[in-house]
Amino acid sequence: MRQKMVAGNWKMNKNFQEAEQMFETLAELIKDNKPEEAEIVVCPPFPYLELAMDMLQESGIGIGAQNCYPKDFGAFTGEVSAAMLYSLGVQYCIIGHSERRSNFKEDHAFLAEKVKATLVNGIIPIFCCGELLPEREKGHYFQIVEKQLKESLFFLSAIEFSKVIIAYEPVWAIGTGVNASPEQAQEMHHYIRQLIRKNYGEDFADETVILYGGSCTSTNARALFENPDVDGGLIGGASLKPEDFLAIANSF
Repeated sequence: MRQKMVAGNWKMNKNFQEAEQMFETLAELIKDNKPEEAEIVVCPPFPYLELAMDMLQESGIGIGAQNCYPKDFGAFTGEVSAAMLYSLGVQYCIIGHSERRSNFKEDHAFLAEKVKATLVNGIIPIFCCGELLPEREKGHYFQIVEKQLKESLFFLSAIEFSKVIIAYEPVWAIGTGVNASPEQAQEMHHYIRQLIRKNYGEDFADETVILYGGSCTSTNARALFENPDVDGGLIGGASLKPEDFLAIANSF
């Protein structure tokens, strides 16, 4: 049976004191509300990763980063490497989020380098894929997602690929309050699993965790997670509210 997971992407939010309060609240709430089925991961901004490790280490909550640079070290001012993240004890790293693709022009080849860097350094990549609204409206969404996976993931060996988590995020639903319907989410998740089956075989397709992201809330999470190919969520805004975040994690 595949692992269920809910990962919170804080994006560029919270000052230090607010982050500290968030971690304290999460650690306290999870004592009485620990999900029976789902693993919980929190992905705060870089400055708060060590604080997260310190405050959440006994809670069972996993820690992830929102980004990394594909080189281990060097003259790359302002960047943070997967090797650095691993040395902190970070377990996960989000790769290929639509905001990185659009705002920072990260292309398929560069994202492939990041995926490789995380795996080499013992970090699990949460690889994001998804289509823009015009691509959805034109009916090109399958082709767009297939290209993203083919060029940034499917070069991996089967063993490497087995460590990857995929997050389908329809870009038109991120931060808009408009989520994909449960039927739309299942359709794409099933398609992604079929692509994995084609490239890596039945066992890898059955075992790969595929998350849904895009205006997932405590209100709609259960309907989304009931789909057979939806294994959880990559949560944005709702992850900034500890009670809502844990309610989503308990929606399986």
